[in-house]
Amino acid sequence: MNFSQTRREFLTSSTIATGLIAGIPFTSTTMAQEKPRAKVERIGVGSIGLRYQGSVIANKAAMYGDIVAVCDVDKNVRDPVKAAFGSTPRDFENYQDLLKRKDVDVVTIGTPDHWHTKMVVDACRAGKDVYCEKPLTLTIDEGKILRDVVKETGRVVQVGSWQRSDERFRQAVEMVRQGRIGHLQKVEIVLGKNVVGGPFEQRKVPLNFNWNLWQGQTPDTPYLAERSHYTFRWWYEYSGGQMTDWGAHHLDIAQWAINSYPVEISGEAKYPTVKDGFNVAIDFNVTYKYANGVVMTVSDTGRNGILFSGDNGRIFVNRGVIQGKPVEDLASNPLTRNDWKVYDFDNLERPGRAGKLDAIINHMGNFFDCVQSRRLPVSDVESQHRSVSTCHLGNIAMKVGRSVKWNPETETFPGDAEANLHLKREQRKGFETV
Repeated sequence: MNFSQTRREFLTSSTIATGLIAGIPFTSTTMAQEKPRAKVERIGVGSIGLRYQGSVIANKAAMYGDIVAVCDVDKNVRDPVKAAFGSTPRDFENYQDLLKRKDVDVVTIGTPDHWHTKMVVDACRAGKDVYCEKPLTLTIDEGKILRDVVKETGRVVQVGSWQRSDERFRQAVEMVRQGRIGHLQKVEIVLGKNVVGGPFEQRKVPLNFNWNLWQGQTPDTPYLAERSHYTFRWWYEYSGGQMTDWGAHHLDIAQWAINSYPVEISGEAKYPTVKDGFNVAIDFNVTYKYANGVVMTVSDTGRNGILFSGDNGRIFVNRGVIQGKPVEDLASNPLTRNDWKVYDFDNLERPGRAGKLDAIINHMGNFFDCVQSRRLPVSDVESQHRSVSTCHLGNIAMKVGRSVKWNPETETFPGDAEANLHLKREQRKGFETV
């Protein structure tokens, strides 16, 4: 072997193309169940955004590659994560410095939502493959940009909508798509309540925290501790509340099963009016009409999960159960390997896993398999752009307070100037996506 090759050059060399790694036959189960054999074969990983979920995906990526660099704008978050990976990783405050490193082959992104698109774009253009947390975008138009950049660069991008790698959710989708509940008619989703809070006290920015860099493209505002870290979810400047947080999971699974796109959306909501307080919708509900006739409702009240109703049965699924008579009927009429349509055989070879931390093992394994094979991962950019667009459509319908028509081909609201204003947002100078 020529040791002057970069790690990426080695991984895409003829030894991989012929299906061998150091003389070992390469299969998806090789990557899924055990680490690559030799240090020289291991992919270099740079992890950006390291608070809870960011550290979770960094740890899962470390099963398949070496963490060679870490990045976070909060030193008090960055330092402990770096220490957890030993003395090897370099650490950075600005992700652009991480992307310049030649030993970084792939990056994981666990930042707040408003940074996802720009970081994925910059990473792809720097020649890196990307595992990015959900929701993929802050606006619908950002997803259109991502689609073009991923096509232009040929990079592999997996979105962290890990419920696609959870055996309960994928079984529900498969059963619906196969007609095990008859003709699908309705989907009912419960996400849970948005958090209410404020007013919050303006404070001095901590010395360990780069507030300006954390804000990125969003408007420059006085520092409130509750705007950052976990509670960023409850501010429209940075996220979309439960519609994009839980919605990026449940609406994604629902739309995967529906196998169509919405064409009309209506929504109702109340909005907080507390100064310097959380501003996402409260007491909300949304109704979607799909091109194939399916109706989907989304509510913040009830049992969290997804209920699929057809003319011959119902299936309920969430992170704890999959239930319904069609599920019980599997005892006498099971799904066999050759029955599966929405999953390819590579993913079916993985041990079945359910629950967040276990399912992410499969989800991350699928990403690294696709880095090797250059295939589309199970949560690819197009599917996840379309799923989170459906979440954004719900928020837009609630904002305008009326029914809106949607053209999934042009990805616009035909003849609706007010609704079309919400397809994108102004970005702060110096942090523009393109």
